[in-house]
Amino acid sequence: MLQRKFTSVIKHYLAQETDKILLVNGARQIGKSYLIRYVGKKLFQNYVEINLQKDKEGQAVFANVKSTQDMYLQLAALPQAKLGNKSDTLIFLDEIQVYPHLMTMLKFLQEEGQYHFIASGSQLGIALSETTSVPIGSIAVETMYQLDFEEFLWANGVGETAIEGVKKYYQDKQALPEGMHRYMLQLFRYYLLVGGLPDAVNKFLPARNIGEVRKVHKDIYELYRTDASQYDAERKLMIRRIYDLIPSQLENKKKRIVYQKIEDKKGKHFADYQDEFEYLIESGVTLEVKAVSQPTYPLAESSSKNLIKLYLNDVGLLTHLLYGLNINAVLQDERSVNLGNVYESVVAQELRAHGYKLYYYDNKKKGEVDYLINDTNTVQVLPIEVKSGKDYKEHSALSNFLSNKDYDIRQAVVLSNEPHVYQEQGIWYMPIYYVMFIRQSATAEVVLPSLQMPKEWQQE
Repeated sequence: MLQRKFTSVIKHYLAQETDKILLVNGARQIGKSYLIRYVGKKLFQNYVEINLQKDKEGQAVFANVKSTQDMYLQLAALPQAKLGNKSDTLIFLDEIQVYPHLMTMLKFLQEEGQYHFIASGSQLGIALSETTSVPIGSIAVETMYQLDFEEFLWANGVGETAIEGVKKYYQDKQALPEGMHRYMLQLFRYYLLVGGLPDAVNKFLPARNIGEVRKVHKDIYELYRTDASQYDAERKLMIRRIYDLIPSQLENKKKRIVYQKIEDKKGKHFADYQDEFEYLIESGVTLEVKAVSQPTYPLAESSSKNLIKLYLNDVGLLTHLLYGLNINAVLQDERSVNLGNVYESVVAQELRAHGYKLYYYDNKKKGEVDYLINDTNTVQVLPIEVKSGKDYKEHSALSNFLSNKDYDIRQAVVLSNEPHVYQEQGIWYMPIYYVMFIRQSATAEVVLPSLQMPKEWQQE
């Protein structure tokens, strides 16, 4: 079984007494159901799983559930369903977004406490926005992603001790020894080819047969481009067109979506396709990067919905489309092949999996910076530039950022294939695989100091 970080999130909600039901959000085929099933069966004597998508396509038993009593009756009627009490029974509602009324019911199921519940879905953002009564305070939505690079290293036999050793070099702002650098870079290139979709990783591990991996990529890509079941045929077709355009749009200098190209019609704008973009983003099959006009902390205050970049959610899908079985295009770092889009995609995938919302800056006079993220540790903006070739020190826009005192940006990062780690004019240069360690620091608890109340405020 693949080792996943999200296991601890599921265990937290199932093994401890919490007052919320966990809703696991994320794209299809990233391992949500498998992981919930694995943890649920480990922790509970009685485990009941209901795929609501299959229910809707079949007898639609749960479509008519209107109360918690209806829910309990239908659960008891399920064949081979063993039900005890909350301490020993877990009910897993998979693909809950197909029945929004059940999300409203979660509040009452939680309050009554007859069983443990957990739910998952691939379009929860859309479903919650369409739910008439969102059970705020009774649910906790956590987003799961496919394997990030660190999890890919685990799958390939790189242990915690080794990764901690690499992390120490990163924290000390030092380069890895030459042999370690070559090994890490080669594994990173494998990750570019395979990506983090569990089925693809599992096909890769036994014999490293990229042909078998590409078959998985082909099937999942087709699933993503056609799976928009809640929309009519015309809207499905438009979603597919936008999704198919993403790799070619990344070849453009600006890389952002050109709305006129979607239907080859002039005068088209973001508003004309707002529902389609919402589906692609909320379903998790694409990663959104918003433009900002003023690159100051916090970035959301100056972001624009109208100028966005979209990346495929998995770098393996992108290299499948671009290079197929030509693995040397990635492994040999051929000069004739521009891997810039691939490197940008994998960095977007890593940063998003680490909890960052993604932004970019583009100015006709000052140029473009690939990524901007909010660094809450320093309460500043951190610009990140991604380079795949030998021109990693050519970044006029990044230099302009650091020279503009109004932005109050004190450092930036350039990621490339180069093994060296050093700082020059406020810019840290480091190898591309160090992106695995760019994340917010987490502490178990933050306690504010006690205060002495002024005497004049104290009651006698």
